[in-house]
Amino acid sequence: MRTADVVVGTGTPASCTSRAVVRAVARGGVIGFDCGPDPVTIAMKKTAKVVNTSARVVLDGDGLVTLSGEGQRRILYLNTCDKAQVWTTSHCNDQAEPRLVLKRMRLVRGNSTGETTDGGGGGAVFVRGGRLTIVDSTFADNRCDRTGPDVGGAAVRVLDQHRDRPVVVRRSTFTGGRCSNGSALSSIGVSWRISGSTFTGNRAIGRGANPARPGSPGGGSGGAIYLDGDDIHLTVEDSTITGNRAREGGGAIFFVSNDRTGTLTIDGSRLTDNPSDGFETIPGIFFLGASRTITDSVVR
Repeated sequence: MRTADVVVGTGTPASCTSRAVVRAVARGGVIGFDCGPDPVTIAMKKTAKVVNTSARVVLDGDGLVTLSGEGQRRILYLNTCDKAQVWTTSHCNDQAEPRLVLKRMRLVRGNSTGETTDGGGGGAVFVRGGRLTIVDSTFADNRCDRTGPDVGGAAVRVLDQHRDRPVVVRRSTFTGGRCSNGSALSSIGVSWRISGSTFTGNRAIGRGANPARPGSPGGGSGGAIYLDGDDIHLTVEDSTITGNRAREGGGAIFFVSNDRTGTLTIDGSRLTDNPSDGFETIPGIFFLGASRTITDSVVR
């Protein structure tokens, strides 16, 4: 790891506290951890919030650090349009910074149920604006609201990225998520580039789809991944999406480009056993957009 700007801990597990993480994220820069030689779980007592004057916030756990929301709270929050975190521009939904990077981290048991800012979602991580990158990280057993036509992202929810650049996810794992929609990843108006990653055991548990059917609360689409918007693009490379489920559409992937300009590209990947209880275009996928391209992959 490059030299850290901020170090959480002083060499022992006990020194690695929620308070230290919250302060480090607010300060920004490259954040390292000195919690001893063994894996450690830090129980987050508050959500760590990025301050929008930070150019970047890099959390590097070196494969040893788990942040837990204890099933009670969201773990990380970045929102360039939240004045409480400093409003730096009138174009808050299209600014280059902060850049949030999660590297060699585990984020577990995050829960954003009941959060309402910008529609909620994002049990482990909520991002609006700036740029997000996830590398060599694991998300497990995260939660967000159980119903709602568009709420989603038990692990990660993203709204807006600078110049519509994609969220990058590399060599990461998403498992055991539960939310109304998109129980690993969920976004509106955002593109993604996912490579070398695994999605398993995630379930979209809402009911009534989007728009919600009369008499239903809505939701239930995108067991693992839920994308909605206009000019959006999803690329999945060298990845495995298996054993996920949607009560409505897209047991693996739900993708709706409202203006039909969006594209889905799947290459070198395996998508199997992702039942869609309601509807799908091809096994495990519901797609509305300009084109879908599937190469060197198994989809069944």
